Amino acid sequence: MRLGQGVEWAAHACALLAAAGEGRGLSLAALAEYHGVPAPYMAKQMQALSKAGLVRTSRGKTGGYALARPADQITLWDVTRALNGSAPLFQCTEIRQQGPCGAPRAECKRPCHIAAAFAQAETAWREALQGVTIADIAAGVGRDSSPQHITEAMHWLGSNLTDLPNR
Repeated sequence: MRLGQGVEWAAHACALLAAAGEGRGLSLAALAEYHGVPAPYMAKQMQALSKAGLVRTSRGKTGGYALARPADQITLWDVTRALNGSAPLFQCTEIRQQGPCGAPRAECKRPCHIAAAFAQAETAWREALQGVTIADIAAGVGRDSSPQHITEAMHWLGSNLTDLPNR
């Protein structure tokens, strides 16, 4: 399984927006600049997050993006689902019924063992992502970053934040 860069970018954007605080946000240009990614690609990720109700957007000169709900109520699964959808990663094609020794359909009432194993693994993966919030990610960044890096990031954030209109 390989997740696209969009999931990474979206999760990082949410973690940065968590630091913005209530009623404050960042423009698309600022989000893209902070992460060193092209604005058109960041726009695509932010649109998906907005459509999923994870971020809210405000237009205009002081517009931008903000988390739509508290960071401790947004999980990595929410972000992943917003970008990739919720369809199962493994799609069983019942290959066991094909070929010269294919199993008769009547013998295939239960899911095949391969499909069952993938389903079990995917359930565990989703549950693990559901157990990690954007607040957890933001706290980890704070713990693992040097005081100098935190100071620089907070200075940058402070000079790029915008007050968003209340909804």
